[in-house]
Amino acid sequence: MKRAALLLVLLVLSVPCRPLAQTGQTASVQQQILGTWRLVSYVREDVASGAKSDVMGAHPCGYINYGPDGRMIVLIVGSDRKKPVDTVATPDEAKALIRSMLAYAGSYTIDSEAKTVTHQIDVSWDQSRTGESHARDYNLDGDRLTLTTEPSNDPVTGKKTVRTLTWEKVK
Repeated sequence: MKRAALLLVLLVLSVPCRPLAQTGQTASVQQQILGTWRLVSYVREDVASGAKSDVMGAHPCGYINYGPDGRMIVLIVGSDRKKPVDTVATPDEAKALIRSMLAYAGSYTIDSEAKTVTHQIDVSWDQSRTGESHARDYNLDGDRLTLTTEPSNDPVTGKKTVRTLTWEKVK
């Protein structure tokens, strides 16, 4: 009877240890991901053919920021954007500028076991992503952060693609 009681006590005491260890892993990843990252590359891979292409030109510009409060924001612009001729963009210029950018903000969660970061989008530049959650596989390698989408329909081509974004930590 004493052995069963001791076993039960040990079992109960061991239950909190597993979640605490997982929280420690998440906290470590949380600390590594915090801050501002500059976009290095943004590439799509067509699932059917394996063909790779730049999503927003050869040299897109962008930043993503992960805050300690669990909030995030991202802004990416294409490499060949043209400044409007006048102080107010013409309808065609405005259309080209909107089509050559991506921006959204919201909260984020990290699953260190699955190695995913999920963006819960509160606001987006064109409303298409507002209210959605987007999970990204992540890889942290020193000052490099790689985020990879699940296979999904590319918003530009309509084809099933995987998009990979490589970021460098801003110091």
